[in-house]
Order: sequence, then structure tokens, then C-alpha cells
Amino acid sequence: MAWTPVVKRSVSGDVFEQIAAEVLGGELAAGSTLPSERQLAEALGVSRPAVREALQRLAAAGLVSVRQGEATTVLDYRRSAGLEVLPRLLLRGDTIDPAVARSILEARLHNGPKIAELAAGRVRRARAGGTDALTAELDLLHESVNALVAEADPLTQQRIALEFWDHVLELADSIAFRLMYSMLRAAYEPALAALAPIMSAEVGNGDAYRDLAAAITAGAPERAAESARALLGPATTALIHALDGA
Repeated sequence: MAWTPVVKRSVSGDVFEQIAAEVLGGELAAGSTLPSERQLAEALGVSRPAVREALQRLAAAGLVSVRQGEATTVLDYRRSAGLEVLPRLLLRGDTIDPAVARSILEARLHNGPKIAELAAGRVRRARAGGTDALTAELDLLHESVNALVAEADPLTQQRIALEFWDHVLELADSIAFRLMYSMLRAAYEPALAALAPIMSAEVGNGDAYRDLAAAITAGAPERAAESARALLGPATTALIHALDGA
């Protein structure tokens, strides 16, 4: 019999999750103060070190401000937190937050064409410099398109499409877009099953993916940007309409 290792729960992690959920959910409003470490420890039935560690994590996430000798203050996460809170904001339990989903879709439509443009530009510069250093990544890009075309399941197609964009990002070689994409993907992946019915038209559009891959391979930035816009635009519009009707 194969045994599965038991994962030890983190008490401070549980405290962090509980407080973070209340901050992001609005139960703890910006500007309000948390009880003292001692009071929180008593209320939650945990040790003060566990509370202290959780508060430090909350401060690092931009959700609270912790100052020695002063009360811990809840921050306005919209101004102080980073993209890492997006997954928590998108899914509340099993429910998608329409406003957050809309913002992610808008960011995707805005960033995708620019990333494709940068990828094609880098390919063009590499070719002008007489190097084939990007050949392997371009091959992976086209392999992902072939896999996408061969796949019929919309959920699996979405996962392959994410890998396609991962290759585009490698070609673009932009750390800023890479980090933004990582956070957007982390927010998007838990909702793949819920989004599958609407995303099927996009991820099932093999010709559009082929056009985009061809434009990048040709080192044509403007064409790549336009191809990305043509690929992402229809599903984004459909999703936003669906969210508006939710």
C-alpha cells in the first residue's frame, strides 16, 4: 500500500488566512484596528507567537500596518497590496467576483498584444544578429499550437493555451510582464472549469493561434500584436457580457 505523507497544518497560516479573508472581504474596513496580540491569541485559541507571525505575513502582503507599541491597522489593500491577492479576490468560496474577473480580462486583453509584439520584436532582432538562439522556444510555441488543435476538451485546451502564452512570454523576455502573468494565471487557473463554456470559442480557435505563432516566428511585431488582439478580443467581450448579466 502506498502511503501519502500527512501535511502538518500551520497555525499561523490559519490565522493569516482568517484575517486576510476578512480584510479582503470588507469585514475589516481600511483604517480599523485589530485587537492586541494577546486578545487575538485568546479569541483564536492560539499562541501569541503564532499571531505575531501571521501579522508579519499580513503586513508583508500589504493588508495591515504593524508598528511596535501601536495597534495594528487595516490598510486599503487596493493601494497597498500587490497582485498576489488577486486569486483570493477572484474566488470567494466557489463564487467568482464579477468585478475582479472583469479587471483580469481587461488586463489580459491589454497585455497580451504587447507581449506578442515584444516576442516578435525579439525574434526579429535575433534574426538580424544572425543567431538561432530562439529556435527551440519557437518550436515549443508551435508544438503547443499543434497540441491545442488536437485536443477536444475545453478545459484541457485552456491549460494548453496557458502554456502557449508561457512560451510567448519566454520569447518576449520581459520580467515585468512575466511576474504580472504569473499572478494573473494564479488567479485565473482556479476558475478554469467555471470559465470553460465561454472560453471554448477562444481556445478552440486553432487558426487564430496559428496566425499568432506565425507572426511571432516571422518577427513581425505589429502583425503579432494584431493577431493577439484578434485572438483575445472576442472571448473577452463575451466573458464581460456574461459577467454583466450575472
